Amino acid sequence: MENQEIMQMPRIGDKAPEFKAVTTQGEIDFPKQYEGSWVILFSHPADFTPVCTSEFMTFATMAPKFEEANCKLVGLSVDGLYSHIAWLRTIKEKIEYKGMKDVEVKFPLIEDITMEVAKKYGMMQPGESNTKAVRAVFVIDPKGIVRTVLYYPLSLGRNFEEIYRIVIALKTADEFSIATPADWQPGDDVIVPTAGSCGVAKERMESKDEMHCYDWFFCTKKLAKELIFDKILKK
Repeated sequence: MENQEIMQMPRIGDKAPEFKAVTTQGEIDFPKQYEGSWVILFSHPADFTPVCTSEFMTFATMAPKFEEANCKLVGLSVDGLYSHIAWLRTIKEKIEYKGMKDVEVKFPLIEDITMEVAKKYGMMQPGESNTKAVRAVFVIDPKGIVRTVLYYPLSLGRNFEEIYRIVIALKTADEFSIATPADWQPGDDVIVPTAGSCGVAKERMESKDEMHCYDWFFCTKKLAKELIFDKILKK
């Protein structure tokens, strides 16, 4: 039973589990106080570790980019508040990495010594570690619904440009009622919903408009990068 509790995790489409916690930016009531914003809740195994340090420096450097997209960042580890504070001060005062220096982490980092939050989100993976949270990422929309779940092992640093791409792609899909193909970047062609009838499929294959159909079920259209960012930023 204990392992089942640890392994439980929210699924895509679920309401994000609620919790209150102490963080490096004061107490938070999650996800209630983030209503109206996108949120990335992510866990890291431990303070004062090299992979986590590289990740936090990268995320903190990208924070304004996420903020512009109306997306808040919230970190978590099972270390204590004073350890968090000391580690973030060390990053600010001593660490220079890939041209990043004097990096100040302004987003909240949750203290989770009891592992209560980590267990609610399935961040504890016994096959990997019983004492450290894996590198989990939850993308949560303004209504508090889990939209994307990513899990990485302890040894693998995350690609934060990909996490940003996920947020932009989700917002684009919501705003324009489309889907995004493999390796999509803003400005690339997007996929229109599959034809729901034989008549629509025939029309699409014969159409000469802006839509390009590879076959009746696979049609794309152009969607300008400028239009995307004009519509989705701050939403």
